[in-house]
Amino acid sequence: MMNITLNNGVEMPLLGFGTYLLRDGLECEQSVLNALNIGYRLIDTAAAYYNEESVGRAIKKSNVKREEIFVTTKLSPVDLGYEKAKCAFETSLKKLGLDYIDLYLIHLPQGDVNSSWTAMEELYKEGIVRAIGVSNFNMNQIQNLLKQHSVIPAVNQVETHPFSQKTEMQKALKSQGIQLESWAPFAQGKNNLFNNELLKALSNKYNKSIAQVVLRWLIQKEVVVIPKSANMKRINENFNVFDFELSSDDMTTIKSLDKGSGLIYHV
Repeated sequence: MMNITLNNGVEMPLLGFGTYLLRDGLECEQSVLNALNIGYRLIDTAAAYYNEESVGRAIKKSNVKREEIFVTTKLSPVDLGYEKAKCAFETSLKKLGLDYIDLYLIHLPQGDVNSSWTAMEELYKEGIVRAIGVSNFNMNQIQNLLKQHSVIPAVNQVETHPFSQKTEMQKALKSQGIQLESWAPFAQGKNNLFNNELLKALSNKYNKSIAQVVLRWLIQKEVVVIPKSANMKRINENFNVFDFELSSDDMTTIKSLDKGSGLIYHV
């Protein structure tokens, strides 16, 4: 497993397992357990996914030591605000059955972000969360946060895939010491990603699936990625991306697919 070091020295796996839309208790629990057994060490969930308890049960059932698992969860938009954020964190901690969270993110930049961040800073300083960050923030929103607080977000988790590569955002985040993390690495199936001729050619060249090529591309760009699946074959396939490397020419070729990441600074 390859790791990235966050701005506070905490190591985070570059490849993880996402749980978005895995709401069914048993299906989610078994999927996370399968992922841990295969070798995934980053598990991403959120209060808004309604599956933290299932994730927690899978972690408890696994034979993997807690300190080897990097657990991310997120503060729901309905819980923004100082007191509500503190209570929401405790609820997530209890549902997960854990003593600490590795990464806690503000899920969306809506509502009282600043008071919520103050609460998260305190949780971070108490040591019950190892790193704090944001999700779906643009650079203006991050800059506003930086102006008013002392703890710089460790991560910004945003939609990132071949058709929306977030290249400029990644540069801007890196200049602030913030790690880019991708959700929807397969573009949620849009733009016919799995039938893209360019990606098909690379798939044939490396004898890997299109999904594996995309994941490897993101990893080589040092973007943390969290593919999700309830299918055992795909969970295993998505993990097996460390035995090949895309050439610099092929990395550039994939860059040509970018349809524009949109403005990274906007209101």
